[in-house]
Formats: sequence, structure tokens, C-alpha cells
Amino acid sequence: MSKQNIIEDYKNRIENSIKNKENIFLRLEKNIDFKNSDWALWSMIIAIKDNIMTKWNISSCGSKMLENYVAPYTATCIENLQKNWWIVIWKTNMDEFAMWSTNETSFFGTPTNPFWTNRVTGGSSGWSAVAVAKDLCVAALWTDTGWSIRQPAAFCGIVWLKPTYGRISRYGVQSMASSLDQVWTFTKTIDEAEILLKAIMWFDPKDSQSDKRANELIKSNKKISEYKIALPKQAFWDWLDPKIKNKILETVEKLRAKWVQVDEIDLPILDYVVSIYYTLMPAEVSTNLSRFDGIRFGLQKNTMNYKNIQDYYFAIRSEWFGEEVKRRILLGTYILSSSNYEWYYLKAQKARQKLIQEMDNIFQKYDLILTPTTPELAWKIWEKTKDPLKMYLADIYTVPANLAWLPAISIPIGFVEDDGEQMPVWLHLIANKWQEDDLFVVGRELEKK
Repeated sequence: MSKQNIIEDYKNRIENSIKNKENIFLRLEKNIDFKNSDWALWSMIIAIKDNIMTKWNISSCGSKMLENYVAPYTATCIENLQKNWWIVIWKTNMDEFAMWSTNETSFFGTPTNPFWTNRVTGGSSGWSAVAVAKDLCVAALWTDTGWSIRQPAAFCGIVWLKPTYGRISRYGVQSMASSLDQVWTFTKTIDEAEILLKAIMWFDPKDSQSDKRANELIKSNKKISEYKIALPKQAFWDWLDPKIKNKILETVEKLRAKWVQVDEIDLPILDYVVSIYYTLMPAEVSTNLSRFDGIRFGLQKNTMNYKNIQDYYFAIRSEWFGEEVKRRILLGTYILSSSNYEWYYLKAQKARQKLIQEMDNIFQKYDLILTPTTPELAWKIWEKTKDPLKMYLADIYTVPANLAWLPAISIPIGFVEDDGEQMPVWLHLIANKWQEDDLFVVGRELEKK
């Protein structure tokens, strides 16, 4: 099959998805370049999240506020993809400004789980997870702040990879919370995750957080039997679904049978990571989204119709921001207020440093930390939208890697029955900084049937 025919096949699948109102894809990228597409074409068709900018294309962040925003330049990670002959074919939908955990806040519609249409896909990157799971693209590039990729990868039964903070440039990615945001990958296999990582990792002087160590992927010389894995006992307390717990412990025994050392450890700060995250993240959100005011950025109205600038801002932000975005802006503004800054924000920063130190101490003795990815199986659509606090608690296993800037991966390990439905189960591995290859070595072992 010619390269043009392969592209057309993917385009037809995507157009059928749009025709069936699956809400996964938003728009086709303009001016797709076939000239450098002679390299292993099967591995090159990729979709990207709608907050990653491509020049002269709309990047709406799933929000009415940016419904018609046309990007003036292309993100560095996309330029790196194009240099390595990957074809960016379509923009995928997303929770508004990447906020929420179920894919129910986008202005452009909600997707459904590829296994059961009554279940959520996980958010905020669930649209791309569904696209990969349904083979509408080979891979997808998304962003994650707390669990935006790991959770939907788990709910949709595919592989997710989070590199070390600073390995992939964030230049050209619209920010939610700058010290937590990263560009990550969705793929079907560990090998594809490694190939895609090598295509986009690079030191970028245009990104102040880019690290010069980004260019080198350190190879592990260890055999699987030489690995030491830490299992925090706090990760298996009452809030974890017993079905997930039993499947993960079964997988742990399989690792031990291969002479992998898996030890239970004490990590008490895990009980506080959600509090740390939901103090720091909204503070950064309120700062980053302050520019969307209908004058500097965002949709505009006639200012002459308003008594003063405050009324204009109120009208713009009230109408064109969704409920979850407003909630986080208000929470962040409260945290950063003069009366609360020291009591909440600074204490959370100190707790973050404590977490980083404790994780460093673990990696003095162990190569990896193993936890579940989420405490629950994919829940029913609209089941938790009225209880955001319960939704936030589902981040407990994934946010430590973001707060400590560590690489991590989510890997499917099988299925369990839930209400008569077969649902995927997963586990989450965290490695030390710049040690992504440790994730690949152990991940490949877990992929074996």
C-alpha cells in the first residue's frame, strides 16, 4: 500500500468517527507534508492534543474562550516530530484547558470508553487514548499536569509514558500549571513509546525549563533479575478497589518469580500529595489563565457596551470559561491572596521539597517505585461530576511523579470483571530522574504474556 493510501485510510477512519459523533477529533491539520514520509510509515501517523500549537491552525484548548484562536508558530515538540518523519494528521479534543479527570468538560463534546460506551475515558487526555485504542492513529502526543495521560491510558488499556521534567520542550504548549505540565506520549507498546520519546526529546533554549541532559537517553545494563522495586504500603490502603489490588499483587508475584526484588516500604507523605498538588496547581492555573480576559487573549466583545473594565472582564470570563476552570481560578486566587499565601502556598512548596527528598532517598536503594495508576476502574459517565473532591482524590498515585519531576509509565496488566463488564487494569512505575530506560526494561517484561 502506498503512503498516500495509508494516510487516506487513517483519514477515512477519523472522518467516520466524526460522522458517528464520537467527539474524539476536532480538525485536520493543514498542509500535511508527504515528502519525507518514506521511513517506516506504519509508525508515523500521530494525533496531538489541542493545546499543542501548530502554525496557522486553531489550538482551542477545548474551550469556548479560544474557539477560533489560530497559533502563530509551531511547538518545538511538533517540529521535532516532523524532522523525524512523523505525520501529525489531526487535532484531538480535550477537557477545557486540561482541567478534569473524565473528559466531561470540553466545549466540543464528550467521548466514550473504547470498551464500554457507558464508561468515562479518563481525562484530560482521554480523547487521544481512545484514538490510539481504536487504531485511529498509531500514537498520540498529549500533555499531563497530574494524571491527564496515565489515567486515560489505564482506562483505555494502552501504554502511557511520562519523561523526566525538562526532557521534552514545552515551548508552544499552552500552559495550565507550568511547574507540573509536561508533554507525554500514548502508544500501544513499550517499544513504540521509546521510539516516540527519541523523536521528540531535545534540549530547547526557547524553554527555560529545558535541560541539557534531555538529549541523552541513558541505557540500562541491568538484567530483569537485578532490579529492586519499592512498593509503598500506603498505596494499598482502603481507597483502592480490591479488584485492582489483587491484580497488581498477582503481577508483583510474577516479578518476584523472575527474581526481581520487590519490597514493601513506608512512604507516609503519599497521604499528603493530593493536598500539595491541589494547593500548588490552582495557584499556577489562576496566574496562567489571567491573560484570557477578552483583550489580550480570548474571544472579544464590544467594550463600549460595558460600564467599566471590571464588568467587561466579568462578562467575558463568566460566559466563556467552564465551571471547572472557574473553580480552579477561584481556588488559586484564594491561595495566592495576601492573607493565605504563607499559610497555604509556601507550606505546600515546603511539603513538595519534602516529597522530593523522600523520593530521592528511596532511589538510593531502589530502581523503581510501583503503585496502582488510579484507585478505581473506569467509572460511569457523569457519575462523579457533582463531587469534584472525590474526583481529585483519584490523583493520589500519579501526582508524586509530577511534583518531584520524575519519569513514570502506566502499563496495562490484564482485565477484571466489573458489573458484568471486562475492564482493563494497570500499574504505575516511577523511576529516578533521567532513568527512563529502567521503565522500558521492566515494562517490556510486564508486556510478556
